[in-house]
Amino acid sequence: MDKPNLPHITDGKEPDALRTIGEVAKALGIRQHVLRYWEEQFPSLRPLTRAGGRRYYRPEDVALIAEIDQLLHREGYTIKGAKQALRGGKAKLVAAENQPVVQHAPVDTAAPLIDFLQGIRERLAAALD
Repeated sequence: MDKPNLPHITDGKEPDALRTIGEVAKALGIRQHVLRYWEEQFPSLRPLTRAGGRRYYRPEDVALIAEIDQLLHREGYTIKGAKQALRGGKAKLVAAENQPVVQHAPVDTAAPLIDFLQGIRERLAAALD
């Protein structure tokens, strides 16, 4: 299995070591209460818990936190959008953002509409005179 794309953490531990919420918060610059909130919002973020409810984050959890942080704080996603992006819908979201809001009518059906709008324009111009 491929290793997740881990952020470089210089805390003296091995890259595969488990880390507490405090260690992850300090290493990534994210407050602990934000990490706890993200655990509620992102079902795939599930650290190990030991006696007393102490959280231990695996390397893949740390990579996921870094990705969530990237989506929310650097790319401007909402929580809902970040959830979709993590589920693989990021390409769909980008494609949807690039679609024009107004669809142009085919040329053969646009002519009557253009004539109608020109008539309105002429009547408005006459009303101003």
